[in-house]
Amino acid sequence: MKNILIINANPNSNSLSFEIEREYIKGLQTYCSSIETLHLNELQFDLNLSSGFKSSQSLEPDLILAQEKIKNADHIVWIFPIWWGSFPALLKGFIDRSFLPGFAFKYRENSPMWDKLLTGKTSEIICTMDSPTFYYKYLLRESGVKVFRKSILGFCGIKVVKTTYFSMVRKANDEKIKSWLNLSNSIGLKRAKTLI
Repeated sequence: MKNILIINANPNSNSLSFEIEREYIKGLQTYCSSIETLHLNELQFDLNLSSGFKSSQSLEPDLILAQEKIKNADHIVWIFPIWWGSFPALLKGFIDRSFLPGFAFKYRENSPMWDKLLTGKTSEIICTMDSPTFYYKYLLRESGVKVFRKSILGFCGIKVVKTTYFSMVRKANDEKIKSWLNLSNSIGLKRAKTLI
């Protein structure tokens, strides 16, 4: 059985992101029992990587625990809203502080190349947004999600197998939201079958 980690990066616990997470987990639990969650809004840490990689910054206990969960996971599900075409500052701060050299990647000495230390893990991304999906995918070219998928996860060796968008949230009625939650359950169920 593979270990699954769900990382919810929405700062608001009462958001659609958390409803999606709950339904996704219900689908997963049909076949999977090894499920961990990480709610970034509950973690206590400084979002600012104050000196970049030039000097070490002590990791808070919550970040040490988060790194352990990521290290132990075979499949990581990221759930977050699209704000200003990209992911929330909370997620960027989490990545800056936890995806460090020696944990997520390692630069090679006297070389422009690097080692991807999280190779072998798979991932999927689930996003909510107010923009229409076609606008974000084809006119904005998935700007923020593409950075997350390629420049962050891909850089560290994590292979993204699926990206799902729930769009035009602001105008969604109860019936539409219910259909999204049903779909989240189905996506979790399908993912569970592939991870057995």
